[in-house]
Amino acid sequence: MGIEKPSLEINLTLFNKNIIFERKNYLTNELLIIDGQPGCGKTLFSSIFSSFKRVEILNYAFEIEWIAKLFKMNKISEDAAKSLISMFIDHKLYQTMMGRETNFRFRDLSSVFKNPFPLRYFLRIFSEGDRTIPNKINKEKPILSLTTHDLLDFSDIIFDVFNNRLTYVEIVRHPLYMIKQESINMTELINNNPRDVSLYYNYKDMSLPYFARGWEELFVKSNNIEKAIYSAENSYFSNKKKRLTLKNKDFKYITIPFEKFVLNPDNYLSKVLKFMNTEFSSKSKKTLFKQKIPRKKIADGISLNIYKRYLWEPSKKNTTEKDELNLRRNWVIKSGANKKAVETLDKISEDYENSFLN
Repeated sequence: MGIEKPSLEINLTLFNKNIIFERKNYLTNELLIIDGQPGCGKTLFSSIFSSFKRVEILNYAFEIEWIAKLFKMNKISEDAAKSLISMFIDHKLYQTMMGRETNFRFRDLSSVFKNPFPLRYFLRIFSEGDRTIPNKINKEKPILSLTTHDLLDFSDIIFDVFNNRLTYVEIVRHPLYMIKQESINMTELINNNPRDVSLYYNYKDMSLPYFARGWEELFVKSNNIEKAIYSAENSYFSNKKKRLTLKNKDFKYITIPFEKFVLNPDNYLSKVLKFMNTEFSSKSKKTLFKQKIPRKKIADGISLNIYKRYLWEPSKKNTTEKDELNLRRNWVIKSGANKKAVETLDKISEDYENSFLN
């Protein structure tokens, strides 16, 4: 009688139990992450930072957001999550240096045409690639720039993977300036829209977004403006707790309040430049001017169609900063927020003002 061979199923079971994924070599020596909640002004910062020497074009990184969130929710192993994140980042840098997966849509904020150095990305299309890229990276020392959404509370694994290779910039902003976009996101993206690529889970045969975890019943019974407020509350206090843990660690991490930056950016710019060991390019001052930095008034932003889509309006004449906040609070009430939701918004607004503005 011959020896019976183990089945493929048994081999796969042993394989899954024993294998530990790892990635010891990497291409990405310097990574910049610009993170924050919807409507906080991340793209303004991404545009400015992309004007610095060696910093690459704005890239979105939904993949690492998904992986980090799945890991914190115990749906993926630590070794697999770390390997996937490291591979994704290296692949993103490799493709960027090759001229692949680069956005040439004219009106997009992440477009080559919105970057201070558009010619750089046109030339890459026609330059040598493949095996020349690692040497090119070593020579040019590019800083890969990623813009992420709602990542801070899930960021432990990101810091573990990149450590001192990472500069992490968190943008915060007054909740009353973000609530319009949060509300529109609830209206446009949550209602079974296939364009929404957030993580969803099953709750009582309903598909709910990941950020509703722990307050499902309140989420289900709330209207869209109320959902936006309670989501903002959950993110605000989760991120506040996370900041306290990061302060005790030796990471290149900085929190930048939008309001303080747009009025007086110099100290924040100096710190970010120092973290990345880089400096202004010939285009940096022009980029700051285009973004109206510094401003005399917080609400004096630039008029873009993408901002108007999220109900951006220019500041009203002869209004104070307090008046601008009251206009936005009144909009929330007119949009149908109940008394409890408005009180919740007032609570996080007061905490934000005490923490970042006073």
